[in-house]
Amino acid sequence: MASPFRPALELMTQYAAYHRDRRNIATHFVGIPLIVFAIGVLLARLQFSIGGIALNGAWALCAVSALWYLTRGEFTLGLATVAVNALLMALATPLAEGSVAAWLAWGLGSFIVGWVIQFVGHYYEGRKPAFVDDMVGLLVGPMFVVGEWLFALGWGRELLAEIERRVGPTHLRDLAHPAT
Repeated sequence: MASPFRPALELMTQYAAYHRDRRNIATHFVGIPLIVFAIGVLLARLQFSIGGIALNGAWALCAVSALWYLTRGEFTLGLATVAVNALLMALATPLAEGSVAAWLAWGLGSFIVGWVIQFVGHYYEGRKPAFVDDMVGLLVGPMFVVGEWLFALGWGRELLAEIERRVGPTHLRDLAHPAT
């Protein structure tokens, strides 16, 4: 298994190789945030205290993943990913305070819907999700979505050009023909 501590360029390139169909990328703009949100809802119910500071599992995961994102060599991309994940945790946390039924409905419902959307995207792609071959893809997914959003806004042209040089441009796969 490859190291999870590779630079953002390597991580994004590997992930992009599984995500070249524009319809698949579009589904990831919905599916991945739903999954991150769902994980936040589910983990926020886990309450604990460290040094007198009240925390929950969602914010603990957000903090640990923030360190990872900020140390992949693309600080702006890492910071933007941390900000998006933190926003999702902030939205998720209050839902853990409701009844068990509401908490599970929000958490499991968002998780399942998010993954269904992901698998629809991978149908268009004609490839399995990246995490099947490398579990670090579960961390790269949010960074990839934020990166795609930043690329669309004009940030990271050199990073995008290098990713596309390595794995090719995005396209629309002809569904009548098998993936190559």
